[in-house]
Amino acid sequence: MKDLSPQPSDLEPIETASIDEIRSLQLKRLRQTLNHVYANVEHYRKSFDAAGVHPDDLRELSDLSRFPFTTKGDLRANYPFGLFAVPQAEISRVHASSGTTGKSTVVGYTAGDIEVWATVVARSLRASGLRAGDMVHNAYGYGLFTGGLGAHYGIEKLGGTTVPMGGGQTEKQVELITDFQPKGIMVTPSYMLNILEAFIKAGRDPRETSLQVGVFGAEPWTHAMRLEVEQAFDMHAVDIYGLSEIIGPGVANECVETKDGLHVWEDHFYPEIIDPETGEVLPDGEEGELVFTTLTKEAMPMIRYRTHDLTRLMPGTARTMRRMEKITGRSDDMMILRGVNVFPTQIEEQVLKVPALAPYFQIERYKSGPMDAMRILVEPKAANMGAEALGQHRAELEQRIKQMIGISTDVVVGEVGSVPRSQGKAVRVVDRRCE
Repeated sequence: MKDLSPQPSDLEPIETASIDEIRSLQLKRLRQTLNHVYANVEHYRKSFDAAGVHPDDLRELSDLSRFPFTTKGDLRANYPFGLFAVPQAEISRVHASSGTTGKSTVVGYTAGDIEVWATVVARSLRASGLRAGDMVHNAYGYGLFTGGLGAHYGIEKLGGTTVPMGGGQTEKQVELITDFQPKGIMVTPSYMLNILEAFIKAGRDPRETSLQVGVFGAEPWTHAMRLEVEQAFDMHAVDIYGLSEIIGPGVANECVETKDGLHVWEDHFYPEIIDPETGEVLPDGEEGELVFTTLTKEAMPMIRYRTHDLTRLMPGTARTMRRMEKITGRSDDMMILRGVNVFPTQIEEQVLKVPALAPYFQIERYKSGPMDAMRILVEPKAANMGAEALGQHRAELEQRIKQMIGISTDVVVGEVGSVPRSQGKAVRVVDRRCE
């Protein structure tokens, strides 16, 4: 693999600023953000008042722990635009992702927010080893999902050339990578394995491609997968982190020269680690749930948003800003398939909408080639239902799941009583990926 380490001139001054300078900037921006939401968002004004805190109570960064958390439930309760802090006329773009109740989680951006978003993605790409003039193959999904457009604007802000491929059409992905000769690719790590498989099926050596770096995100992935991809393509594989509620991709990124954790862009996002059970703030180095407060967002600031991602914060290395360890799991039961968040309650909602199916189900996770997949085990309410009718109900549920959640899944309709019953808490998910 080629050495893609940056030169000092490649970095923004804030990336190597002193810790004191960064903390001073964070405190200034945090005060502005708290006052902004208190004045313009009814939800935050009520929640701050209920907790007995006011923006003026923030005298140092540690005082943030006195302010209440924001959860995905708060976004759903304020659907669609109740958390916007500016008039709708100032909203330049809206993105959304599916929620556990069928309602989307909606986020909004001003023109200034989009500029910040493009800036942090461009910074992430530079940290990954890409530079102005480089061509980047963008295989993240475009549309309401933040991945595609977030990456797209960041590549352009970098001064690169975007190939806006989007997801799917794997053989076409191979063709364009071969013919266009991009230096970088942005894609989910699991789909990159699909692309690898397609290269091999086409009789093409993936190590002979022009790719020098892959920027992978939208789902957890392991160091073992990093090594597999790097060896297969003879390129660097780095991790990018983000979530729609905070801004999208570009909240944190690995540096190609170290690959020792993701540097959080702390001039725009303030991280905390909490005990997921008690909510107590934990010191750097201890593992817990990641919480973010945005420092520069105008349209929809987030105050102490609980991500449910489990990690720990560590001192900076290649940059001054702190690093977060690769995500080790989640503090809730969310699954991520092909970059899409999936909750058992979403599946339950769709099962209950098919009258002929009993209200029992179980999700099996398994490997379909290199990709994670899932099947839904259900059963009919009535015994001796004909094969044609069973097929219709199976197809109906598969279609409902596809329309509501955005992924394709297999539904298996067994006999009455075939879905395991539980005497206590229902076992909704069975992991068979290692079988």
